[in-house]
Amino acid sequence: MRSGYDEPMEGSSSAAFEALNWEIDVCHLCQLSGTRTLAVPGDGSHSAELMFIGEGPGFHEDRQGRPFVGAAGSFLTELLTLIGLSREQVFITNVVKCRPPGNRDPLPLELAACRPYLDRQIEMIDPRVIVTLGRHSLGTFFPGEVISRIHGTIRTNGGRHFFPMYHPAAALHQPKYRETIMDDMRKLGLWLHERERLEKHTAEAQLTLLDTMRAPAAVERDQAATQLSLFDQST
Repeated sequence: MRSGYDEPMEGSSSAAFEALNWEIDVCHLCQLSGTRTLAVPGDGSHSAELMFIGEGPGFHEDRQGRPFVGAAGSFLTELLTLIGLSREQVFITNVVKCRPPGNRDPLPLELAACRPYLDRQIEMIDPRVIVTLGRHSLGTFFPGEVISRIHGTIRTNGGRHFFPMYHPAAALHQPKYRETIMDDMRKLGLWLHERERLEKHTAEAQLTLLDTMRAPAAVERDQAATQLSLFDQST
């Protein structure tokens, strides 16, 4: 696998990712295959809690075969440091895996052709939160929603949590979006922290409940052991 961030995995899981990336590399399901230099399947941790989904590869991504390696990628890396994470700890991909010519918007047929690849990646990684970057990524999961209205909020769809954000490139073209994007990332970090705290509290409560349920049985075992010991001594 060409990705520099893919973590070692064993057995069928690793083979499944290898096979999926190969399918994307040789895909000819839409016209983008005729103009690409390299397909860009995505990279990062295969067990990531956060999965970032952008819109499509740009010039540098098309040359390197990796997502978010240009200026927008540098800003994304900066955003990750705000919540104490690195690229190696998340998974990053796009809704289309090949660069649209001239960085135009992906066409409906192109989005449809790539959708099964994206769905398989989500299923295999099973992230805690999917972060949509930009309006095309948002529209993939929430058709008709407007990013200016729901960015920076947790949404649920199909049993999964989503966190819509503006695309990092928006901050490069319009600096006014930079602080908004950074604030949204901080909100995501706070949500993850609170989620982990609640899950830890729930786990501790469940352990306490189990201990309480086991206590009578433990007492009975101790009483039985004592009686058996007395019996052995009397014989």
